[in-house]
Amino acid sequence: MKKDILSLSLTELEREIKAIGEQKFRAKQIFDWLHVKRAADFSEMSNLSEQFRLKLAEHFCIKRLNIQKKLVSEHDYTVKYLYGLHDGQGIETVQMRYKHANSLCISTQAGCKMNCSFCASGANGFVRDLEPSEMLLQLYETERDSGINVGSLVLMGIGEPLDNFDNVVKFLQLLSDKQGRNMSLRHVSLSTCGLADEIDELAELKLGLTLSVSLHAADDETRSRIMPVNKKYNIARLLSSCRNYFEKTGRRVSFEYALIKDVNDSLETAERLARLIKPLGAHLNLIPVNHVPAKKHKKSDNVKAFQEKLTNLGINATVRRTLGADISAACGQLRAETAKL
Repeated sequence: MKKDILSLSLTELEREIKAIGEQKFRAKQIFDWLHVKRAADFSEMSNLSEQFRLKLAEHFCIKRLNIQKKLVSEHDYTVKYLYGLHDGQGIETVQMRYKHANSLCISTQAGCKMNCSFCASGANGFVRDLEPSEMLLQLYETERDSGINVGSLVLMGIGEPLDNFDNVVKFLQLLSDKQGRNMSLRHVSLSTCGLADEIDELAELKLGLTLSVSLHAADDETRSRIMPVNKKYNIARLLSSCRNYFEKTGRRVSFEYALIKDVNDSLETAERLARLIKPLGAHLNLIPVNHVPAKKHKKSDNVKAFQEKLTNLGINATVRRTLGADISAACGQLRAETAKL
């Protein structure tokens, strides 16, 4: 089987190039073609001999994503891509435009195991983890198609990033490699539903990225009901890992909180939530929950009052700007709709 060359670090590529009888310095040339010039085929690598290019094609493959569907919002220029993978699976990528920069939300798995009751990401079950190349290609193909440079990344699409820990870490290392895309990981945010052991492992790596934790409840009973992961890592355990992450990295954790009507949006809940997170000095991002067909949850009509209550209690709480609502831009919606066709 041919090796996925886009998933190889420069060190690994040097080793592989030597193994096929070529000089080590060739690896840097190839790495530049892949991650800077974005060559989609070995034939494009014009400073390599034809014989060498043919040898590369014998041993390696350069993966591609194909655009199965592309939706552009009429309201805010948000663009949603449904990308097809080599095995027929589909993943979603969302390009968002802000005044200060362009951001990209990428997927890390095909499907999701976490089964959060309000989320469409796992609607069709979990299929597999994405390879580092398949995460990188969401950035490369989107920049190629749009002609727009992406300034920041959010790992908040389909899948739980920390459930695909090794591949995600390798993707981040490739993304930030100075010989390649060279994106500072301070411009990357990783969203997790709360895999506390993996948060602790991530803290030890001190990558410099922002950790965003999906909290969505202020008590264990409610959180376990809407987020099964809480049965393994309860709120106290999760917040302990969040404190550890800040202490080890110096990077404050932010929290995501999807407001669901009559589930977690009362003012009493806001008070409990404030007591939980105030000691962490964290930012709280309030999200009016998206309506997902086949899911029973409804969007809260108490968003403003909930925010004001938190603000009055000393919590830095903002309401996330809704982007791409007219194109099902929330993670998992387009994939779920397409799977029914």
